[in-house]
Amino acid sequence: MLSTDMRYFLAVADAGSLSGASQSLFVAVSAISRQIHRLEERIGVPLFERHARGMTLNEAGRMLERQVRKSVMDMDLLMAEIVGSNTQKQTVIHIACTEGMSFDTLPTLLARFQQQQPHIAFQLHVGTGQQVSQWVRLGKVDVALQFSMAPEAGVEVLLSLPAPLLMLMSHQHSALGTSLGPQQLTAFPLALPGTGTTLRQLFDLSCRMEGVFPEPLLSCDNFTSLYHYILTMPESMAACSFYSVMYKLQHAPIALKALEARVPAERFLQIQQQENRQPSADVVGFIRFMIGQFRQQQIFSEQHSIQGELRGQASAG
Repeated sequence: MLSTDMRYFLAVADAGSLSGASQSLFVAVSAISRQIHRLEERIGVPLFERHARGMTLNEAGRMLERQVRKSVMDMDLLMAEIVGSNTQKQTVIHIACTEGMSFDTLPTLLARFQQQQPHIAFQLHVGTGQQVSQWVRLGKVDVALQFSMAPEAGVEVLLSLPAPLLMLMSHQHSALGTSLGPQQLTAFPLALPGTGTTLRQLFDLSCRMEGVFPEPLLSCDNFTSLYHYILTMPESMAACSFYSVMYKLQHAPIALKALEARVPAERFLQIQQQENRQPSADVVGFIRFMIGQFRQQQIFSEQHSIQGELRGQASAG
């Protein structure tokens, strides 16, 4: 059980203000303020930066928050193990990912794992790269899948696979079998993710280095929309990662083609967890399962790649 001052501390950290914490706790603002001040006096340093519109954690506050949340998660795991030793209670794994991985790959992984471990349930949290990183750092999820271009504090990387920029298109696209660079992109309808994604950033940088500034006909943060767009719009193509469609590629009428361009930065698909986290046996089992699946698909892509192209086997019907 958390002490009163720690409960109030976390409530203010989550709400960003004393008034917000008051509403969530149903406790007077003055009582919360007194507990925060006593906590800061006991520790000897301020934990928040006070602003006109609220309060934000400073570095000391973030350190304390990470430790408190980790303690809460450890206690929850212990309680779950105690309960699980006496009952057949279902285990819930909280997993986070960015939007592209929620399209097909992660749901397929979850279903395949549950066929082997039917007592496991999943809570899937889909967010932006910034949101996923925060969930991992704060210990709000057990494990995360996301694309990254730089190391992140408070995050432990369990697997890192190169995830270069590729172009997704119909398996009958005219660009297949020919060279495709930024200069050629202007001849085709483009569907691109939003500018806040690592994939779009890599696409824009690669094109700018060649002096090309292609404008998309469709810009969307929902990968499902981009996927169906390229299947419907003739000769269109979308920026993509192999790992977003690695299962679809084996049976759908799609193809992936490498973009011949100077790449200014590397991009990786990562399996992440909170730094120094001790996951449960079920989480460890799921992580190992994912790593095995990604390794298999990596071998598949290497064996079936012809001149930087991967093509689906299905017909349009």
